[in-house]
Amino acid sequence: MDNKEFKKPFNKDGKKVFKKKFEPKKKLLEEKVISISRVTKVTKGGRSFRFSATMVVGDGKGLVGIGTGKANEVPEAIKKGIQAANKNLVKIPLEEGRTISHEATGVVGKAKVLIKPAKEGNGVIAGGAVRSVVEIAGIKDIVSKSLGSNTQVNVAKATLEALKSIRTPEHIAKLRGKTKEEL
Repeated sequence: MDNKEFKKPFNKDGKKVFKKKFEPKKKLLEEKVISISRVTKVTKGGRSFRFSATMVVGDGKGLVGIGTGKANEVPEAIKKGIQAANKNLVKIPLEEGRTISHEATGVVGKAKVLIKPAKEGNGVIAGGAVRSVVEIAGIKDIVSKSLGSNTQVNVAKATLEALKSIRTPEHIAKLRGKTKEEL
């Protein structure tokens, strides 16, 4: 056995030598805060505060999810919200990678959201929570209208419901037992 063949993993100072440099893991999904609210619980001993954070995560290519996290501090609530959103991811079929194929309505509680496809270059015409969900989903051209309640959490969930109900022309043709051209 030659000593030249085997190198010791230590340098002359006696410290261990690492060949691989550590690179932090890149985030695959974008995150956005929809709302952070402080919840107060009044007890005999006084008031106790907790925080609730509703988050939306997505990859910008049709994958999107919404989650809510609750904790005693805001960063913890956000972290829990992201974890919950990652569990509820939904794939949305995009038309030409920029819009939806047909108009749809989503209802959660008293919040009702109407979304319609738009021409190229129109941009995202949406307000607040709807805009957050649609942008994270990767939709570039869309028109939306929020009807009924304006609670941010319910509006965001209604938007996700509307996006879930979207079907592609191929899917509808398959259900009817026809080809896409016959429609």
